[in-house]
Amino acid sequence: MMADETRLRCLLLLSRSEPLCVQQLVEALDESQPKVSRHLAQMRTMGVLSTRREGQWVYYSVSKELSGWMTKVISNLGQSNCLKQEYQEDIKRLSSSSGTPCC
Repeated sequence: MMADETRLRCLLLLSRSEPLCVQQLVEALDESQPKVSRHLAQMRTMGVLSTRREGQWVYYSVSKELSGWMTKVISNLGQSNCLKQEYQEDIKRLSSSSGTPCC
């Protein structure tokens, strides 16, 4: 499940930030909405992500029920050089779009 770059980038952003909606992740990752939604659904099905609905929007976050070792792996990924350049660019795009409501 964690062999896909898009899933890792989603996970890194979600572990760093407050819950994010699909639109925020689409903008941060500069990927298509169907692609991001598909990966989010896979991670939700596997129990890695949890969701919260607000009106018509669904917000994703890293599940608080993950095992300790999985939480540590995610934390270490954010501090490693794995996808470092992509991660920094994702953070910049997310920061610049932080005022954008989910719509």
